Amino acid sequence: MPRMIFVNLPVADLPASAAFYTALGFENNPRFTDDTAACMVWSEAISVMLLTHEKWRTFTSRPIPPPTASEVLLAISLDSRAAVDAMNAAAAAHGGNADINPMQDLGFMYNRNLADPDGHVWEAMWMDPAAMSAAAG
Repeated sequence: MPRMIFVNLPVADLPASAAFYTALGFENNPRFTDDTAACMVWSEAISVMLLTHEKWRTFTSRPIPPPTASEVLLAISLDSRAAVDAMNAAAAAHGGNADINPMQDLGFMYNRNLADPDGHVWEAMWMDPAAMSAAAG
């Protein structure tokens, strides 16, 4: 079995959060989705488990951070600068917040940070490995 990562996130409104992640390009895996959780697939190796607060509390007794807190910043790669911009725009149009941190453009790498409706922070990023190698050499 390949190594995989499942990012578990507590969400206040499961249907709204699932719609948000769908708008960003994630696909729902109905095998692991019910009225307490939604499995949103980014790639063959990466999925995000959206969990109602009640379901989340069955995994841990630690408090759910408020939407203004940043417990992690999750970076995901995209195929182009335009895809980064499109994801950022989709976040703003579907209940999230775009550009919560300053945009970063290093030429070989470009990123924009967004937050989902519950304040979970994502970094949409594009990197040109050829340009990065040329800059390093």
